[in-house]
Amino acid sequence: MKTIVNTLKTIALAATLFTALTTNAQQVPTSPYGADDEIGALNLLNEETVLDAVKLVKKGKVYRLGMVVNAQTAAFRHRYFHIETLQPETAAAGSNKFTYVDDQLIGWTGVGSQINGLAHYGRDNVHYNGHKVEDFLTVSGVKKLGLEKLPPIVTRGIVLDMRSYYNQDIVKEGTVFTVEDIEKVAKKQGIEIRKGDVVLFYTGWTKLMGKDDKRYLAGGPGIGTEAAHYLGKKGIVAAGADNWSFEAVPHENSALSFPVNQMMATEYGVQVLENILVDELVEDKAWEFLFVLGHPLYEGSTQVQINPVAIK
Repeated sequence: MKTIVNTLKTIALAATLFTALTTNAQQVPTSPYGADDEIGALNLLNEETVLDAVKLVKKGKVYRLGMVVNAQTAAFRHRYFHIETLQPETAAAGSNKFTYVDDQLIGWTGVGSQINGLAHYGRDNVHYNGHKVEDFLTVSGVKKLGLEKLPPIVTRGIVLDMRSYYNQDIVKEGTVFTVEDIEKVAKKQGIEIRKGDVVLFYTGWTKLMGKDDKRYLAGGPGIGTEAAHYLGKKGIVAAGADNWSFEAVPHENSALSFPVNQMMATEYGVQVLENILVDELVEDKAWEFLFVLGHPLYEGSTQVQINPVAIK
């Protein structure tokens, strides 16, 4: 009898937990910036944050954070990238014999260095600020949360050297960065995470691209859900890493699927940046810098390729 009672209690507890998880999975908070908000944490940026970030420029050195992309660039699952270049008109025009060459992009915008907007990640088809996929998705682009809504991002950026912290040339896949890890690295580098920041992580993962694409695409290190809450509550506006996943893969909880990316978008309105090249910043110990990103304004896009710059 006692065994039966315990079994029933276990079943009841499991059912309660399942209900709680299901309910939680369907909840997306309302934006603190209003029912019409479509840019999330970027609302925190203003003239003051720009002026404060500009003060970090001492040497005038510019770092390119975006990677070169071609047809061989390792990409997530179904994605591919191809440029077709041709001369629509081959004849020379005018007495000056004017000619030109054009390009056509064939492929997906989520290849290489990229920004993943708030329309990219959802919770059971509900995205940031309660916008439902069924209401905003069309074959010609999203009608809400499109990246064309975002302003240029000009703010303070910081990079955290996780390679040195773990003493690994390439941080092992599935390694979960905790709040304690992040705070220790920041303290060692003499920096702090502030409201309005762009936070980047250096893992060495892009060293695999073109050399071991199979391993590169199979997993990666990154922050866990606890650290995601920590960064979101800090008021950062964007977070990224030098890998395709940003978060740890395999995940710390195998029952979940990309919980960190989902959380950043739906709960905190934080933009996620992937495949960001920060090697040179780390080599120079340029831990904090002016971060500048003016992304392509493809109307209705959920993610686009980017080439952000850091200025120190």
